[in-house]
Amino acid sequence: MRLKDKVALVTGSSQGLGLAIARRFALEGARVFLGDIKEEAGRDAAAELTSRGVKAWFVRLDVSDEESWKAALAALIERAERLDVLVNNAGINIRKPIEEMTVEELDRMLAVNVRGPFLGIKHALPLMRQNGGGSIINMGSVCSLIGHKFTPEAYTTVKGAVSQLTRSVAVRYAKDNIRANVLCPSTVETPLVQEVMKDPERRKERVGEVPLGRLADMEDVASAALYLASDEATFINGVTFPVDGGVTAW
Repeated sequence: MRLKDKVALVTGSSQGLGLAIARRFALEGARVFLGDIKEEAGRDAAAELTSRGVKAWFVRLDVSDEESWKAALAALIERAERLDVLVNNAGINIRKPIEEMTVEELDRMLAVNVRGPFLGIKHALPLMRQNGGGSIINMGSVCSLIGHKFTPEAYTTVKGAVSQLTRSVAVRYAKDNIRANVLCPSTVETPLVQEVMKDPERRKERVGEVPLGRLADMEDVASAALYLASDEATFINGVTFPVDGGVTAW
């Protein structure tokens, strides 16, 4: 098992991509904490995982709230006594172009997508230092790397910020054996995306930009996260890791 005895917190993990990552980590031997603001869905997700004989718990977490981070990590430490892996997966996308987006909507995206990872890293670093190291995985996007014509400007802005935050943490805290990397997937086949892509023209448009000719599967991204969390990646630090079928290679 590639994560045996490691303790991981995955944010935004009551469903979709976050749950896929949490499930993969748990099946690889990690003790996994599912952090989410959606309490009922989060508890159901944790129960589904434990029914498979793995170790998983739900902790309520509003990533935009510093006190919520403190409480969630305190609960994690009380039960598991350490933190080895933090996956900052929680995020939102208000799909409006820059000319239509309100200041309040922009602030909400910044609060969840940038302040959230910032606060998580801030409070995870001392815990990882106590262990002698750890792995921080931030969820970026191909929009961390390119201006994406199908994506509103606010989303490319916040995902670009996450990428630079990751690099900064990677270089400052490498001395503590704490690695930070950012996953940069293209469009992923989550239930939400499947709903959006019911329009065949929109699906054709998105698939058409991928050299491999398909959208990313949630397991594609979960596998990349597993690698970065594992001891196989102990010399991988400060990397923007595309999981995009070649979108950024055009």
